[in-house]
Amino acid sequence: MLSRSMKDIYIADLAGFEESKNFDAFFLVLHKQQRTTKTNKPYLNLILGDKTGQVEGRVWDPGDSRIAKDFERGDIVKVRGCVSRFDDRLQMKVEHLRKGVAGEVEKGDLLPCTTCDVDELWHKLLEFVESFTDPHLKLLLNTLLADAGLAQAYREAPAAKQLHHAWLGGLLEHVVSLLTLADRVAPHYPILHRDLLLTGVVLHDIGKVRELAWEIGFEYTVEGVLLGHIQMGMELVENTIDSLPDFPPRLKTLVLHMILSHHGKLEFGSPKLPMIPEALVLNFVDDLDAKMQAVASEFEKSTREGKGADELTGRIWALDQRQMLNTREWLKGDAKPEPGKLF
Repeated sequence: MLSRSMKDIYIADLAGFEESKNFDAFFLVLHKQQRTTKTNKPYLNLILGDKTGQVEGRVWDPGDSRIAKDFERGDIVKVRGCVSRFDDRLQMKVEHLRKGVAGEVEKGDLLPCTTCDVDELWHKLLEFVESFTDPHLKLLLNTLLADAGLAQAYREAPAAKQLHHAWLGGLLEHVVSLLTLADRVAPHYPILHRDLLLTGVVLHDIGKVRELAWEIGFEYTVEGVLLGHIQMGMELVENTIDSLPDFPPRLKTLVLHMILSHHGKLEFGSPKLPMIPEALVLNFVDDLDAKMQAVASEFEKSTREGKGADELTGRIWALDQRQMLNTREWLKGDAKPEPGKLF
């Protein structure tokens, strides 16, 4: 039905495609649901994904022999179809669909992934831990990170389902960015306990390795929905501390407080408000890094969509639906032409 080929068309490319012009591409099925139109005609609603994003797909005639019947959520499929726009949203009309065959496409092409070198990020994380002068905090982190299963999950996990650093390796990328920020802030304020602050950075989101699943897109586990990453992370860290000999009780209290308060406000899910300087700084740099990454992603999206330097981004959820201007690109409009040139 569809010839075999490696993936060369991504969801990020579709915005520039001519409507009603067919193309073939591989995608991961993130959602599949049978629905009915207003005239009670059945159709399939799909969410198709790859490493650059997601797109809604519609199969208007599920009984068509060109549409495979044996695919489910989590399967790799190859589709033929065209893009259209409805309510200013991109959609895909699916005309052919078959299940992918092993080896046709790399699954790494189908889930968003960090552009950073994961081995290099991991090495930087361990370097920060090695720089600690507090032996108890160094032992705590080394003990946790020496667990092979936990370490692998920490290297793979997204930092969120969709808000920020929502890609494979996103948690590690986010944490290393925070470590770099926090390590610059700490010398500026002598009241800060540098190793405690950096410990909070490494551990604040560690519960996400159990809150999230990333085999088929990015989803919450049942335990993640019921407990959340703050509670799960605190339990993991507390159990590890209790297994260590002579870990100072007061230091344990401070470490756990860092995890419990890192969202900054009760309405944002933190059981406690930050009540020590290190927890306050952790909340600020965590929020800063998440928002700056959200802005950077919107700038990249605007570029893919062909927006000009004078156009603002779409509305950004993380910034209360605010639009943003890319100052670096906009200021290029002030550049004067070289002498003798009109443009």
